[in-house]
Amino acid sequence: MTAAQSLPLPLALLAAYLLGSVPFAVIVSRGFGLKDPRSYGSGNPGATNVLRSGNKLAALLTLLGDGAKGAVAVLLAHYFLAGQALEPAMERIFLGGVALAVFFGHLFPVFLKFKGGKGVATAAGVLLALDPLLGLSVLGVWLVVAALSRYSSLAALCAAAASPLLAGMMWGFNLLVAAVAVMAMALVGKHWVNIQRLLAGQESKIGNKKK
Repeated sequence: MTAAQSLPLPLALLAAYLLGSVPFAVIVSRGFGLKDPRSYGSGNPGATNVLRSGNKLAALLTLLGDGAKGAVAVLLAHYFLAGQALEPAMERIFLGGVALAVFFGHLFPVFLKFKGGKGVATAAGVLLALDPLLGLSVLGVWLVVAALSRYSSLAALCAAAASPLLAGMMWGFNLLVAAVAVMAMALVGKHWVNIQRLLAGQESKIGNKKK
């Protein structure tokens, strides 16, 4: 890979991080005249907490926005790679780097003083763009667990645990699977408080309003 080809990677990572930092939960809430999602419920700027406001449309738009930014970042990376003659390993590094950058942009957004959401929707968008079959499989895990338990956090934890295993089965174990595993571990870490609440039987179910 030449220097000219490698130069865009830092710029792509920065652009992906900034895109991931766009706080759709806050933007949508302001557009609907709702309270800042960081001021109620779990305090998390994400779709599940926006749903606790009672406005389902605002929650849906937040979910779509957070998912779309993950997908757009990876799709743009795919578009750039289509014009390059890179080795498969370097393509995986590029895609994995962009995927992690947009994901961690959502978790630690510069626009919200690095206090962001938990990354479930953004991770879903990333996985769908990397491989639609993988993304749909992981979403299927989330939907099944969410439908049976009505715990968004438990569904997210199960989906996170399943994602690197499914990716490894579909792709073989490589650097891109390692990036998926890093996202999965970060998702689990972001849900640590939820894990404690689940164990204590105090976790709020989907649609319930937290005080």
